Amino acid sequence: MGVDSGLPDFRGKEGFWNTYPILKKLGLRFEEMANPRWFQEDPTLAWGFYGHRLKLYQKTHPHPGYHLVKKWAEKRSLPSFVFTSNVDGHFKQTGWVNQLLECHGSLMQLQCLDQCGHPIWEISPVMADAMVISVESLRCTSPLPSCPGCGSVARPNILMFSDFSWNSSILNQQEEQLDFWLKKNANQHLLILEFGAGLSVPTVRSFCESVKANYECGMIRVNPRDYNVPAGAYGFPCGALQAIELLNAKLGAG
Repeated sequence: MGVDSGLPDFRGKEGFWNTYPILKKLGLRFEEMANPRWFQEDPTLAWGFYGHRLKLYQKTHPHPGYHLVKKWAEKRSLPSFVFTSNVDGHFKQTGWVNQLLECHGSLMQLQCLDQCGHPIWEISPVMADAMVISVESLRCTSPLPSCPGCGSVARPNILMFSDFSWNSSILNQQEEQLDFWLKKNANQHLLILEFGAGLSVPTVRSFCESVKANYECGMIRVNPRDYNVPAGAYGFPCGALQAIELLNAKLGAG
């Protein structure tokens, strides 16, 4: 979904390095950079990487496909729920708030690196604007975000690789909301719309297939590469926005 809004595609090390050439020089792949240890060992580099992404996400708006899917549900008074691994906050911007599970957290929220007990907090646009990221070194040269509770360095509330200190309290609440929603709507004709869920980190893909099996849902999988589907599902070998526009034309949703 995010790629069609103009966000970079990190699939494969070359795609990642095209966006962050300094990390190519350092030989760091996405899986290595997206690790909480950098906030302990080299916090200016860690916040350079995540601060750059934060600024990019905040100035990028959800593409029309987000709004079309929301309109389908609203015009037909259909209950809907989003399960996403995206951390850009675009689904929340589109209007899914209490019907949203962000399984990898959100870059729009912060937590204390030292786990002092302060609850997760929203990052403000002012804080994001104030961050200065060096283009040459990909380091944050302005004061680093800090915990309001204890003053130590803050980190994004994102589930990273080898992450044993992620604060999952918001995810736990979202999981309860999704479980309630599924049970409430179990007897409805549920349809899964899956956009861009790949195989390298198969969290969303596995979740969708599990729900399809457990609730006998219909399913549409949209993926330009990995569009193979389980029995009884449909695969669209294209991008998210293109597929949504094609479906919208068929629905006559306008």
